[in-house]
Amino acid sequence: MTNVNSQKGLTKHDIIQGLKTIGLSQGMFVEVHGSLSSFGYIEGGANTIIYSLMDVVGEEGAIVMSTFPMSLPQELNEIDIKRGLTCKIKIFPPDSDERSGMGIISDTFRKMSDVLTGTNRHRVSAWGKDKDKNCQGLSNLIENDGRALLLGVDIYKLTSMHYVESKLPEEVRNISKPSDEIMKYYPADQWYIETVNPPVKAWYKIQDEAYKKGYIINHKIGNSKCMFFKIRNVIGLYEEAIDKDPLGLYGLK
Repeated sequence: MTNVNSQKGLTKHDIIQGLKTIGLSQGMFVEVHGSLSSFGYIEGGANTIIYSLMDVVGEEGAIVMSTFPMSLPQELNEIDIKRGLTCKIKIFPPDSDERSGMGIISDTFRKMSDVLTGTNRHRVSAWGKDKDKNCQGLSNLIENDGRALLLGVDIYKLTSMHYVESKLPEEVRNISKPSDEIMKYYPADQWYIETVNPPVKAWYKIQDEAYKKGYIINHKIGNSKCMFFKIRNVIGLYEEAIDKDPLGLYGLK
């Protein structure tokens, strides 16, 4: 664990040392998801984390963050619940400056002058080598031996997990999809909603298996429990589980 004076808080030096200890290094391509509040007090806030990441991977490396123009999950009202909603998220206009559900680190990263951002709803923002390719999605990062760095969050924030879900059967893929009737009340350009949750949190099964195989490195930076791993190793486990028993993976049989 990175040791800091609790009154002073974390410095850029502390963050850099923590990132190097967990295994991040020059030239790496990395998908980053993080919770700023998980660290405790940081001098300089989100900017300190981002500049530390840039210093560690360097200009020959790449940093990619999901920057979806979406809110945090909204509180469900009585009518939402009667209609069967389990999740309701507001869709923002692409140029919105509202705080997103992606977190302060992601929001700050997206607005930096040397960061490029894609254009679709599930957009990502990229800095460093190949940023013109990386801002179009995660494929290039994954193909270039990309790593994942989860700062105070878990596998359910890992966008690259979705990159192997084309193999999911319709029964699984559509389980949370609302009916056309319900969608009349929640226009798709304004809301993302779900009406059913799978019985089992399948991605936690993958995370547990990745730990068993030694794929995930843990380290604590300040108060933040961080995870670091090669993306292909972990999404490969997910792909194998989908091929073998997708319904069992999600508790549907």
